[in-house]
Amino acid sequence: MEDLMPDSISADFTASPFSLEGKTIWVVGGTGYLGQAVTHFLCREGAKVLCIDREDKSFVFAEEAKLGSLLIPSKFDLSVTKAIPGFVAENNEKYGCPDGLVNLAFAASGKSLDKLEAQDFDQVIHSELTATFLLARAVGLLMEVKQSGSIVLFGSMYGMGSPDQNIYAPPLVPNPIEYGVGKAGIIQMARYLGMHFGPKNIRCNSISPGPFPNGKVQKDHPDFIKCLEKRTFLGRVGRATEVAGSVGFLLSNASTYITGHNLVVDGGWTAW
Repeated sequence: MEDLMPDSISADFTASPFSLEGKTIWVVGGTGYLGQAVTHFLCREGAKVLCIDREDKSFVFAEEAKLGSLLIPSKFDLSVTKAIPGFVAENNEKYGCPDGLVNLAFAASGKSLDKLEAQDFDQVIHSELTATFLLARAVGLLMEVKQSGSIVLFGSMYGMGSPDQNIYAPPLVPNPIEYGVGKAGIIQMARYLGMHFGPKNIRCNSISPGPFPNGKVQKDHPDFIKCLEKRTFLGRVGRATEVAGSVGFLLSNASTYITGHNLVVDGGWTAW
C-alpha cells in the first residue's frame, strides 16, 4: 500500500486542479462591477463564458473586453422567471450542459425602512430568491444528466449580519432590509441545493463578499469608504479581482470536496 499511495495521489494532479481550460461557465450578472472581474478571470483561465445580463450590457462588454471567442454575450432578464426554463433549454442546445453556473444578479429597492412598500419587498425577493432558485434548479437538473457540475451563488456580508446605520450618513441610507433578507436566503439555498444535488456529484456553494463598493461610490462618498475600511481587519475595501479568484476556485477541480459552503470574502468584516 505504501508503494501505491504516491501514484494514486499524483494521478489526481496530472493537470493543475485550478485549471478551467475547456470548461463552459454561465455567468449571470456578468457585466456588473464584480461580474466583469469574474468574467475576465474565467476567460483568462481558459473557460468559455456565457456572459448573461439585461438589455445589451453583455454585448457592449464583449466589445470592450476583447476576450475573443471565449466570451459569448447573452441577453436575459432573470427577474422574468417564466422565461427561465426556455432560456436554459435554448442555451443548453446551443452550447451544451454547462460545467458551472455563477449567479451574481441582485436586486434592492434602495429605500429606507419607513418608505419601503410591500410590493417593493416582494419584487426584490422575487428577483433575488425565486429567480435564483428557478435558475439553479433548472441548471442543476441539466448537470444531473452528466453527473458533474458546480453552482456558485452570491450571498453578502449583509446576509450574515445587519448593516451599521451609524456609517450611513445622508444622503446614504442603510443597506435595505429586503436585500439582506434575500442574501440570507441564498446562503441557505446553497446549502439545500448542495444537499439535494450532492448524490449526483453536483456541488453548490455561495460566496459572501464584504465591502466591495464600485468606483462611483468610492469617488462620491470618501468618508463612507473610510468607515468601511475601519471595519475590516485589512483596513481597506475589497478589489473586484479579489472575488474573481474565489469564484474560480469553487468552479475548479481544486474544490471538488467543498459543497454547501458559504465562502466569506470580506477582509475580516464579519470576524470581529
